[in-house]
Amino acid sequence: MERVPEWTFAARSRWRYTGNERPPVARTPSQGEQSVWDFPRPPAIEPVQAEVYVRAGGLEIARSQQCLRVLETGGPPTYYLPDCDVRSSLLKPASDRSWCEWKGEARYWTLNLEGAQLPAAWDYPAPFPEFDRLRYHFSFYPERLDCFVGPVRALPQPGGFYGGWITPELVGPFKGEPGTESL
Repeated sequence: MERVPEWTFAARSRWRYTGNERPPVARTPSQGEQSVWDFPRPPAIEPVQAEVYVRAGGLEIARSQQCLRVLETGGPPTYYLPDCDVRSSLLKPASDRSWCEWKGEARYWTLNLEGAQLPAAWDYPAPFPEFDRLRYHFSFYPERLDCFVGPVRALPQPGGFYGGWITPELVGPFKGEPGTESL
């Protein structure tokens, strides 16, 4: 397990909204809906009660009933499928890396699809201790792949960089939409 570097504490402290209050632009959820602005910061990990699967066209990449999702203030959940339920032979490591102040260093994966390398997934091979449950799990981009929670196809989180899965019960605005940059 990787030790949490000092720089993360400053990054963690800059967030104004932490799930205790919604910004004025946040939509109030109706019955049966959930505001992403009520999700906590630091993020929470919870098990998913539905089968989750990922496809690229007609090719199934992953399918699992043992998924986790990460809930973080302002963003739709990211879904993580255990590596044992992912056809990892279809994925190739990319050279890209990024850092999350909560989870640690992310590594990225491409999918070789019809000769093209499609950026498709990421994982945390050595997450910070609080997020060790994400080790040996992959998350996928619904912007680039067909991602489902049960029978519902997830929509992609706006902004290009983020990988959240928007399902019908969620209300925003979602981090990545115009006007959310400073929230």
